[in-house]
Amino acid sequence: MTKVRTRFAPSPTGKMHVGNLRTALYAYLIARHGKGDFILRIEDTDRERFDEDALDIIYRTLDDAGLTHDEGPDKEGSVGPYIQSERSAQGIYEKYAKELIASGHAYYCFCDKERLESLKTSVSGDEGGIVMYDKHCLHLSKEEIEANLAAGKPHVVRINMPRSGTTVFHDEIYGDIEVPNNELDDMILMKSDGYPTYNFANVIDDHLMGITHVVRGSEYLSSAPKYNRLYEAFGWEIPTYVHCPLITDENHKKLSKRLGHSSYEDLIAAGYVKEAVLNFVALLGWSPTDNQEIFTLTELEEVFDYRHLSKAPAVFDMTKLKWMNGEYLKAMDFDKFFALAKPYLEATIKKDFDLKKIATMVKSRIEILPDIEEQVDFFEAVPEYDTSMYIHKKMKTNEESSLKVLKETLPLLESQTDYSNDALFELLKGFATDKEYKVGYVMWPLRTAVSGKQNTPGGATELMEVLGKEESLKRIKAAIELLSK
Repeated sequence: MTKVRTRFAPSPTGKMHVGNLRTALYAYLIARHGKGDFILRIEDTDRERFDEDALDIIYRTLDDAGLTHDEGPDKEGSVGPYIQSERSAQGIYEKYAKELIASGHAYYCFCDKERLESLKTSVSGDEGGIVMYDKHCLHLSKEEIEANLAAGKPHVVRINMPRSGTTVFHDEIYGDIEVPNNELDDMILMKSDGYPTYNFANVIDDHLMGITHVVRGSEYLSSAPKYNRLYEAFGWEIPTYVHCPLITDENHKKLSKRLGHSSYEDLIAAGYVKEAVLNFVALLGWSPTDNQEIFTLTELEEVFDYRHLSKAPAVFDMTKLKWMNGEYLKAMDFDKFFALAKPYLEATIKKDFDLKKIATMVKSRIEILPDIEEQVDFFEAVPEYDTSMYIHKKMKTNEESSLKVLKETLPLLESQTDYSNDALFELLKGFATDKEYKVGYVMWPLRTAVSGKQNTPGGATELMEVLGKEESLKRIKAAIELLSK
């Protein structure tokens, strides 16, 4: 059997969009699941949109996500170069274009911009209309073509599409798609600047690099018959096509690059961890055979089967992503979590508290890293709060009872030297037993007093351990003053 070979062939024109990341991930998983090769190819023939920084983003994102390629610009194999502009400089695309011209499957087109524009208006009747090329230059004589070339007249190379019959294209997800040939334009293969078009370079490179499975978004389905026409013109074997479903937002509109979460970089900057992002992206259109939702990359390599991709658009559900991210944070090794959480803790808490203890408290209570700020801001200073926060029906507390508890526990806490969580809890538990109070009846007012918040990442004694004796007593006294007004 032919060895599985897939490729990720991004154009360095901007950030790594979620759709591009999914394409890279699926191509990677198909290769790894099939014990094959995953190739990185840089498609930089669109020189007007080329962005050097975007090239760095591609390498950085793949490396960060763990999608290691076997061959590429930085890992030379036997089918390089792996950058299209370098391949173009070697004359690879020009050579194959001339082959097609010689066989009658392509032809030189010397039509200028004005003529092409006039075709649009004359055929469609409006300036915004799109019209197929009329094969004008197909009928030029050999002498006319040679004269134009000798004179250096600007030109492109077009494929000679048939105008009758149909072209059948097979996709592993969408099945057989039949397109009337009169709907297929004589697309440009080589541009006037000497560079190949995206479609032409793709076919040439995929064949020469031995690509067996081509993964791309479903928006390219309409172009697929044109690829087949090229393969057939060369007499080459057509690869297996896997077109992924569209990704939409929660409103079922195409995911926009303008959104703040449409790229890998955006998501990492927003406080999502790479493992969760990759896991979530894997499920944008693919489902396992069971109900498992949390997968490591290694597990995905084992179970991923592209035949389980859906045709239906995949919804980018931020709620689900947040939940999944929270699950990853909960399960994460503490040292790794602390390294991620520390910048957020330091940005919020300037006082000299034990940040590791605070990180331990919040680890299981957040979904994304920026949630840390709201969870821990009270350590820096107690926010203004209404005394109604002392009312808790289940604990049977109110402002009056809370004031009483705070006044009764203050002397005990003033005389206490050991401010560890366990020692404080035993002290207050003993106090509650002596007074025939429920433990929660005592802890609720104290937690409210030292935090000023309805919800906190830890209980009263956990917070007091971090705050220390001096700060804890200062806050309790302030609470007594507030409740005494």
